[in-house]
Amino acid sequence: MPLAAAKARPSLTISGSLQSSPLKASPKPQHWQSAEWLVLLECVARRSNVDRLADLLQNSLDWPLLLEDAESHGVMPLLAECVMNLDPVLVPPDIRDRLRESRRAYTACSLQMTAELFRLLERFSDAGIESLATKGPALSVRCYGDPGRRQYSDLDLVIREKDIRRATQAMLDLTYEPRVPLTVIDAKKIPGEYAFRKPGTHLLVEFHTERTFRYHPRPLHIEKLFERRASVTIDGRDVPVLSLEDELVLICVHGAKHFWERLMWVADVAALISSGRPPDWDRAIAAAGEAGAERILHLGLRLASDVLGAELPEPVGASVRSDRPVSRLAAQIESRLTLSEPRGIGILQRAAFRVRMRGGWLAGAPTCCGSHCLPRKRIGLQVKRELAPPSSTPLAGRFASQENIAAGN
Repeated sequence: MPLAAAKARPSLTISGSLQSSPLKASPKPQHWQSAEWLVLLECVARRSNVDRLADLLQNSLDWPLLLEDAESHGVMPLLAECVMNLDPVLVPPDIRDRLRESRRAYTACSLQMTAELFRLLERFSDAGIESLATKGPALSVRCYGDPGRRQYSDLDLVIREKDIRRATQAMLDLTYEPRVPLTVIDAKKIPGEYAFRKPGTHLLVEFHTERTFRYHPRPLHIEKLFERRASVTIDGRDVPVLSLEDELVLICVHGAKHFWERLMWVADVAALISSGRPPDWDRAIAAAGEAGAERILHLGLRLASDVLGAELPEPVGASVRSDRPVSRLAAQIESRLTLSEPRGIGILQRAAFRVRMRGGWLAGAPTCCGSHCLPRKRIGLQVKRELAPPSSTPLAGRFASQENIAAGN
């Protein structure tokens, strides 16, 4: 059910013109946020207000809608953790049972995914292949202190393009099926992505190289990513990861790639910059500059601040607030979070959005063409059609659909 449905009890107004928006959400100049949406925001916010949340829960909530919204926005683990810590009298018993079951399922999934991540890293280390974990359990630990607090359904690794053949062979040795076969790699064709699936399971692994980070406005210098690498401790093991600043830029680019259609991407940015070790802002801005992603970073930070109340230090906050195109886009995206269906964005609107992220038509034309027009995308599509597995049920019967998996949970 779209988030626009069953929003009956108005409690907050957000206004703003959408006349010039590439992401028009509604012909109406303003929209309302329901109690269910406000509960979800309160649970996802880094510093939730328990008293305000308790007041909201006194309303006659549509609990099934709230749970459906949390699932579709990828924040069910955060909702479950928040609600289960409240006074039980505020939550219907059947809802508590559902949330308890959900939390167990996500915990089991995270344990499985983390164990597989360790196995892959060990195999690559034995083969002399350097890799960096991004998103997935590593980001969950960075943001929320626990690999099971973030909703994800695949593992993402950054590797060098020169290592892609050996890495693919290593995955074959681990009985994974590649969507990009060795024959395509040997032919020096560059697909849209390197994805691997474990037969008989829902495990999906994606490799990212300097040639597949195509939604960064400028080509990435992958050696710099490895030079700036950091580590995250998961279950007592050190996992090599992107630097905090490079991870921040990457998740902002990822959110912009998907037009910030899910609250989880905003929540990740808010949590990452609000963690016990905040980013080095000079390094974050420099990393965004290397990728030509300054405005993309601004948009992610503005959404984290406006939607979830994340605090931005000065002068970073002043720079973000003074970016007028970002201010307009942030207001429009916030409207879409509650009102629109993501598939309503047409190809021209998508192109216009990406152009604005680059600072205008002249600067944005390469990104627009790269995202929609270049033949290299057809290579990836052809490989996917040949090797993509048949449609299957979501992870453990309750996680993201195949379409959401492709969207990079």
